[in-house]
Amino acid sequence: MLRAGQGLILLAISLLLIGVVMVTSAGLAVGEESAAGLTLRTVLLGRPAMFAALAVVLMLVAWRLPVSWLYTAKGAASPVPWIVLGSILLLVLVHVPPFGVEINGARRWVRFGPLGFQPSELAKWGLLIVIAWHATRRAGSMGRLGSGFLAPMALVALICALIATEDLGTAVLIAMVGVLMVLAAGARLRHVALLIPFGAAGFAAAVLTSPYRIDRLRAFLDPYQDPQGIGYHVLQSMAAVSGGGLAGRGLGNGLQKFGYLPEDTTDFIFAIISEELGLVGAAVVICLYATLLLCGFSIVRRAEHPFQRLLGLGILLTIGLQALINLAVVTGLAPTKGIALPLVSAGGTGWCLTAFCLGLLASMDREQARKEAAAIAPCGQWAANAPRQAQARPG
Repeated sequence: MLRAGQGLILLAISLLLIGVVMVTSAGLAVGEESAAGLTLRTVLLGRPAMFAALAVVLMLVAWRLPVSWLYTAKGAASPVPWIVLGSILLLVLVHVPPFGVEINGARRWVRFGPLGFQPSELAKWGLLIVIAWHATRRAGSMGRLGSGFLAPMALVALICALIATEDLGTAVLIAMVGVLMVLAAGARLRHVALLIPFGAAGFAAAVLTSPYRIDRLRAFLDPYQDPQGIGYHVLQSMAAVSGGGLAGRGLGNGLQKFGYLPEDTTDFIFAIISEELGLVGAAVVICLYATLLLCGFSIVRRAEHPFQRLLGLGILLTIGLQALINLAVVTGLAPTKGIALPLVSAGGTGWCLTAFCLGLLASMDREQARKEAAAIAPCGQWAANAPRQAQARPG
């Protein structure tokens, strides 16, 4: 029988395969005659396929790692201080030439020679380990404001402030997951309520000081007031979603990707899925996410150690909320944000780190299976030896 961890890996690979095919399809140029340009060779030898293969390898590596080491390691061997220092340093380097790279008007990338990645992705996933580590070690004081609650929230606030200058959507996602994790760890609602005025003020400042963010809010409220300007993006996305109908135009035969829909391989890949695969294809993708979350929650519910439960919950909250925000943006139910669809939108850093964290979840299930087998083994051995013991007794 398939265990939840094994199902989790299969579901993640399925989403990656969909991502490879759809990102390749969305990246077709006008001269490639739509579906004719989408061949097995272009899919297997393309850049998305290489990133997906690396993501699967990292997921399988994480599957074999002992998750407890993240909590029990001490001193320089502990990953927690390195995650904190590395995340802050890399987020600062984003604004320091020549390390920081500007793409599409935003500085979100760091490049060291041929290696380029998004520090916000490292901070987003690394922060889950730090919060789970702190909350587990301070389990008895998480309900107190000073000794338990403020330390993780201060770190979350610092990371979000560094990210929000260029990527407000990711900062909001990190803040939401961080608050939900500390609440699950035992923090009090009244302490969280104290943060609301500061969070609202920071969000308002980030929006009001950026004209393009104000335009995104205006486009969300009424995209038709400027259909060729600020409303163009969301209108083209909704046109792609509605244009697919029930069965879609066919794989590779979408129209919106040919210069009409911006960011079609990244933030708006779900619109291309809806157009080419229709309502059926969109429903399959949503069902894969729902099943993945159910498998994950099954693993978290059975985890014995509080660190594993909190870390697993953080991973699932990040994937679930990120997917929900992306789907809301694509369908016009939320303002446009730079939030990718996990394991599907193009992005090497996002694919690799998401797959690695899902591998950690599968490792928790593998550890639980090993403990269950060890508990059953003595019972089975006793049952096998019982007839011999009965024969050995004197009559």
